Amino acid sequence: MKVNVQAPNFIADSKLIEFITNRLLKLELFHDQIIFADVFLKVQKTSEKENKVVEMLISVPGDKIIVKKETRTFEEGADECVKALERQLKKRKEKQRAFS
Repeated sequence: MKVNVQAPNFIADSKLIEFITNRLLKLELFHDQIIFADVFLKVQKTSEKENKVVEMLISVPGDKIIVKKETRTFEEGADECVKALERQLKKRKEKQRAFS
């Protein structure tokens, strides 16, 4: 799987990019045909503490799955996004098994 991390308006730390990549690679346990993953890291200009936005898009054959989370840190957002993607991939696998 190819992982592409984009962080407009700021430079993402290499440790953060590595953290996100490692989390996303674990998704291959649930779906072995993930083509690529795009990750967008944004900081909203608000007075709220939860101003970090993590948006993940993964491409699987025939579909794309998008998840977006707002949290206090990018690491927390990445974890939440990966958990949501994991649930969606499991559901997708169950549906495929039901039809075959």
